[in-house]
Amino acid sequence: MKGLFWGRRPFVFFLIVFGVIVGLNISSRNVQAVSKVTYEKLRVFSEVYSLIQQNYVKEVDEKEILYGAIHGMLKALDPHSSFLTPESFKEMQVDTKGEFGGLGIEISRGDRGIRIVSPIEDTPADRVGIMAGDLIIKIDDAEASDMNLMEAVKLMRGKPGTKITLTIFRKGELEPLEFVITRAIIKIRSVRWRLEKNGIGYVRIIQFNEQSYPLLEKAITELNEKSGKGGIKGLVLDLRNDPGGLLDQAVQVADAFLEKGLIVYTKGRIAGKDMSFEAHSGDLVKGAPMVVLINTGSASASEIVSGALQDHHRAVVMGTRSFGKGSVQTIIPLNDGSGLRLTTAQYYTPSGRSIQAKGIEPDILVEDLELTGKKRDGRTKTEADLKGHLLNANDKEAELTENSTVKKPKVKNPKKDKKSDSSKKEDDKSEIKSKSGDTPDESLAERDRVTGHSKEDYQLSRALDLLRGLQVLQGQLSTKTGWIARR
Repeated sequence: MKGLFWGRRPFVFFLIVFGVIVGLNISSRNVQAVSKVTYEKLRVFSEVYSLIQQNYVKEVDEKEILYGAIHGMLKALDPHSSFLTPESFKEMQVDTKGEFGGLGIEISRGDRGIRIVSPIEDTPADRVGIMAGDLIIKIDDAEASDMNLMEAVKLMRGKPGTKITLTIFRKGELEPLEFVITRAIIKIRSVRWRLEKNGIGYVRIIQFNEQSYPLLEKAITELNEKSGKGGIKGLVLDLRNDPGGLLDQAVQVADAFLEKGLIVYTKGRIAGKDMSFEAHSGDLVKGAPMVVLINTGSASASEIVSGALQDHHRAVVMGTRSFGKGSVQTIIPLNDGSGLRLTTAQYYTPSGRSIQAKGIEPDILVEDLELTGKKRDGRTKTEADLKGHLLNANDKEAELTENSTVKKPKVKNPKKDKKSDSSKKEDDKSEIKSKSGDTPDESLAERDRVTGHSKEDYQLSRALDLLRGLQVLQGQLSTKTGWIARR
């Protein structure tokens, strides 16, 4: 047995692995002595590798087995850390701009398959009836139980017009459901808007990508023009089923409605690596009352925006509790063209709340009801339901260091600098982008029919009622004040 382990090639391989680890520590200026335990475990790894090479029933591909080992190592950490092969890394880089053939869903890894965080509206997946919380157990004939996110993304993307079959397990259904979906071009256009009655603006951010803040500015400008003198009298910011996206865009969107103060900060293990982002003067809607709509499909960047506006008492948050993805993933390119998506910190709202596995609790709880009165959000799982999720850092049993000092470095003014900073890109590059029309108002009626975002949208109706009620109250107070002044 010793011969199998300490043969020439395995020993050389062990030295290479050992050298890479030491080299990485040196390059990161974090030189630490390799503990005896680490040394022994690397010997075990080398032994297993040698045994597979020499005794497995068929010859194995060296790169494939090593990549597999890295996959397994990251899978043991949390649901959002993952290894990206060179092919997957290229796929990820497409996600934040451009267009591609796909289905239109945001996914995470579930216990027994690939969990759908939310379908993106007006995309093939949305139109066939895929729902947030569904568990993909098969992609065509491939079992999804041990599939990582990028493998799933690669299988689901493809030439527009081609078909794919997803086998879904849905809570409440006795048998798995099969959906045949035709791939389409998924275009990155993330914001839609319209003017409601009484001069109230409605803006929906479908996903946070490089266009989100510029389109938000355009939306508010057009809504102010349509509303007439004085601009819009209130705003509904709809972040429901928005799976997140780029951190810098979330910061800019929150900053668009705040005059000052902290927007979000991060806290991790490594001292000096924490980040914080401050608001700058200037409110796009000039202090008009706001309602932010969220639900269990609202994740990550959506939670950053809603948490900041809630903590600063700038908006009333309405709907149901959000998904609770409050961890930061750093994308690290590797030498062979592959990449590492590694969880490095947690997000905190301005008041110090950790979003992780808790989400944002709405100020006013309003369930999302179908015409039958049946709850829809009850079918959706959250971050806290994912196997291996990180504990909330505010809890006593938190896994992250509690006493790290949060420094507030100088940050660019997001109102002036609209370029996306790749170093601030937030996690989920595995998300598949949304398809929308050529103009913001195009096909809104069709979208309303498909998604229920219409007059029959119960949560939206309650948000509009609240803003109209504020208008009435303000009018009454203004009249009463004027009457007293005249007296």
